[in-house]
Amino acid sequence: MTIPDTSAMTRMLQTHPRGAQVQNQQALLACIEACFECAQVCTACADACLAEPDVQMVIHCIRLNLDCADICNATGRVLARQTEPQAEVVRDQLRACLTACQACGTECRKHAGHHEHCGVCGESCRRCEQACQNLLSTLSA
Repeated sequence: MTIPDTSAMTRMLQTHPRGAQVQNQQALLACIEACFECAQVCTACADACLAEPDVQMVIHCIRLNLDCADICNATGRVLARQTEPQAEVVRDQLRACLTACQACGTECRKHAGHHEHCGVCGESCRRCEQACQNLLSTLSA
């Protein structure tokens, strides 16, 4: 099955000598892209929080932003590698990403009324959380 998209990641999955190592390539691609987007958005949100006049109010948010960014970035990288994946490692990484996105998204949504950048981040975390859940549900135990 080919993925009807022309992104570079799509082409990489299509041209990999072993092909994508999951049944649902669409879910894989969506998750990779959501992870990398969320990593960027969380990093930018942490930076924006640092520029807020009362940084003390968002210290926990900054911490969760940075943790989530690192975990999302690592998850995207693990998912992009298709040669000889260890299924349990992939599932555990997806679970870690899902948990980080839940925590960060919940915290960001608390601040969304005062800090629009937190609302944007909360939305990105929710999309990534859902993409991880969707991919996880397609992987056999």
